[in-house]
Amino acid sequence: MSTWEPAQAVFLHANEAIIITDADNCVIDVNPAFSELTGCSLAEVKGKTPESFSILPLDDSRTTRLMREELQLRDRSKSQVSYCSHDGQFYPGMMSINRVRDAQGIVDHHVIVLADLSAIPAHARHLNREVYFDALTGLPNLHLLTQLIQESMQHAESKQMPLAVCSLDIDFFKSVNDRLGTNVGDILLSTFAQRISHLLFGDDVLARVGGDEFVLLLHHGVDEAFFEKLLSSIRRPLFIEGQTVHLTASLGVTFYPDDPAQGDGLLRHANQAMYRAKQRGRDAFHLFDPNHDRLLQVRHEQRQRFVDALTNNELRLHYQPQVDMRTGQVVGVEALIRWQHPDLGLLAPGQFLPTIDATPLEVDLGEWVLEQAMRQLVTWQAAGIALPINVNISPSHLLLGNFSQRLGELLAQYPSVPPAMLKLEVLESAAMHDIQAALTTMAECQALGVNFAIDDFGTGFSSLTHLRQLPVDLIKIDQSFVRDMLSDADDMAIVESVIYMANRFQRPMLAEGVETLAHAQALIELGCELAQGYGIARPMPADELPQWLVAWPLRADWTALGKPH
Repeated sequence: MSTWEPAQAVFLHANEAIIITDADNCVIDVNPAFSELTGCSLAEVKGKTPESFSILPLDDSRTTRLMREELQLRDRSKSQVSYCSHDGQFYPGMMSINRVRDAQGIVDHHVIVLADLSAIPAHARHLNREVYFDALTGLPNLHLLTQLIQESMQHAESKQMPLAVCSLDIDFFKSVNDRLGTNVGDILLSTFAQRISHLLFGDDVLARVGGDEFVLLLHHGVDEAFFEKLLSSIRRPLFIEGQTVHLTASLGVTFYPDDPAQGDGLLRHANQAMYRAKQRGRDAFHLFDPNHDRLLQVRHEQRQRFVDALTNNELRLHYQPQVDMRTGQVVGVEALIRWQHPDLGLLAPGQFLPTIDATPLEVDLGEWVLEQAMRQLVTWQAAGIALPINVNISPSHLLLGNFSQRLGELLAQYPSVPPAMLKLEVLESAAMHDIQAALTTMAECQALGVNFAIDDFGTGFSSLTHLRQLPVDLIKIDQSFVRDMLSDADDMAIVESVIYMANRFQRPMLAEGVETLAHAQALIELGCELAQGYGIARPMPADELPQWLVAWPLRADWTALGKPH
């Protein structure tokens, strides 16, 4: 007497067709879903094997026969089949077999789940199966997979269970294929696919979507332990044509509905996660994070909007005067970027520059600023204003191999402007990134007549070395130290040290962030005479500078700073 005693509720109400066979694989029971799917009653199939009532392997190729022999050795297996439906037509199915043993380890019965894969539109069922199935492995191909994903999503919603979409790619398969030859490589892929199938449940799907690329649709609430088991199974050696082959794979996973993308979106996200697993060193899995992806999407949209701002002439340069506090003379201006956003108004750099940090857009912006500065110099030249413009250059821009060449071409377009009227401000940290490349580029620019200022000086870690090595004619003391120097002894000590070093190396210096007369007086007493900051002037549009230049000499409190009292 068989120990088979079906759990009636599960057996009777399952959506999938279930067949119970004895130790010899002869039918002893079927559930209503089986009868509905095939049109066969229990009386018609009882005592028969599944093959006898037309549940057939997909083909009899040598590879399939090898895989079928391997199945006989396992207690749990899975294979592609075609089955005869109630309408007399054959449709694709997935047959999962669980071999159940008694307490003595002897095979007692089998539980077979037949999952319908006929997500093919009714009007297309007459087409050759090659349209929907991979010819080598018999697995669903990408064409069928896209339809199965839609059905799987509906299944996940109806069952209130998550759907895992997994992208799996064999690591370095091309080298293995080249070494073994394509014939053995094909057998390897088929055997590999069968090994993966063994780990899946009845209504799970394994599809082959490329050479060594597979996709799994998993409906049973799998967790990270499952993926570890999957990768561990893949690591086990495969014996192919007398050879032992070791494979690993990279796996990317996304879960629906936590990831609310549809169809192709789920596949794309699983692929992104799979490539992340490869970046982490391969032989690993990576879970897609919808929240992180949304942040990336937002950032991508922000960057695209910035491209539009460049194209649509929404960017502006504002200019902040730089003065000699001892004489009151205006010695130059610094060009500072602003975004005149049509909806959000005038945006400061901190509201948009972080979005393009370390992207090619930094270079695009730098080129735009240089061009605008040269045009402004021509305009001011015609108005009788001769003030150098300091332009900030990002590290990625400065360290481009052709930076000095492009700068030379730009200067040649504006022959009326002396190159010395354009000054480049670079971050000390930019020079630290690649000191030799920075030195070479800066020397080439100086040969064109363009000088440099070091910005954020004192915030790096090797300032003394840089001060000795870098060909700069101005050192800017960072505003983060200047602003609090009157109330913070540490900041005052840093400002004093930078001024001392600059004087020792005979380099002019300029203090940023000068907000009050007290700041100005203290800096003059320490030996720093050049400054810029809100106390002198806020950054302003170019057309406001002439009026400011007229008003500046009238500010006796500032222009008399350097005179004896």
